[in-house]
Amino acid sequence: MTTVTRTVSFAVKGKRKCDREQEKPQGRVPRISKLMALAIRYDQMLNDGVVQSQTELAELLHVSQPRMTQIMNLLHLSPDVQEEILHLSPVWDGRDLITERDLRTTSCEHEWVAQTLIWQQLQCSAALLSS
Repeated sequence: MTTVTRTVSFAVKGKRKCDREQEKPQGRVPRISKLMALAIRYDQMLNDGVVQSQTELAELLHVSQPRMTQIMNLLHLSPDVQEEILHLSPVWDGRDLITERDLRTTSCEHEWVAQTLIWQQLQCSAALLSS
């Protein structure tokens, strides 16, 4: 019988444990921010002629035409509100505090000042829910 003796070393691949402890979780981008960015991108695709209509875009993305309209209606928000949506702080727990459904009535409002007031009320109520 032959006995083989060999030295084996166990190396830690990737980051060391002390490096992992220093990293802080970053949370995730709120869904409404993603939808706002998508609406801007889809609008650019329509303007550039990549797709001919929202219906074609909906078919391409495998969503219903009414859902596509809901997403594109975010473009009816004032530029200030759109910018604030794009720069919302990360979500740490599982639930978004402001949803697309919350903004549907806001996007139907024609006055940008009124939209801004509704947006501020949504932010205040979301802040109360989070605390």
